[in-house]
Amino acid sequence: MNLNRMQRFLIAGACAVGLFALGQAAFAAPKANHHNGKNMIGEKIKTDGHHVLETKGAYTVSAEVKSGKIAGVHVKHAKNGDVAVKKYKTDKKMAQLLESQGRFQLAAYAQDQYVGTTYIGYSYVDEYGNEEIYWFPYDMILDGDTGAIAYVPAG
Repeated sequence: MNLNRMQRFLIAGACAVGLFALGQAAFAAPKANHHNGKNMIGEKIKTDGHHVLETKGAYTVSAEVKSGKIAGVHVKHAKNGDVAVKKYKTDKKMAQLLESQGRFQLAAYAQDQYVGTTYIGYSYVDEYGNEEIYWFPYDMILDGDTGAIAYVPAG
């Protein structure tokens, strides 16, 4: 009888731990990955047309350039076609290149020569719920902040 009670207690404990772990995974906030669009487009800004910024898995991100400015950012999924892109604006520098590591990192409160600059970000959400945002200085955008919503970082 005592052994039976112990088995039930262990099974109930394992179930509780499993439910707790599943609950935490369900409430985990999606991650926002910030990219420096200005550095990614580079010299291609001088040539009109569509230019691929990056390919991440099945997603291909391209910028449309007209008259030396970004006219839009488009995202295509290899199987599902066009992906919805959201447009943000902020006065904080959200992405900066870490030259020593060759990757981008959040730099929301960086104090440098871009203080006072407005940034326009184009974002999409991947199949894992992570948001990928490509930031450009306002003066690189053809239609400015038309249609852009204020960016508020999660958390």
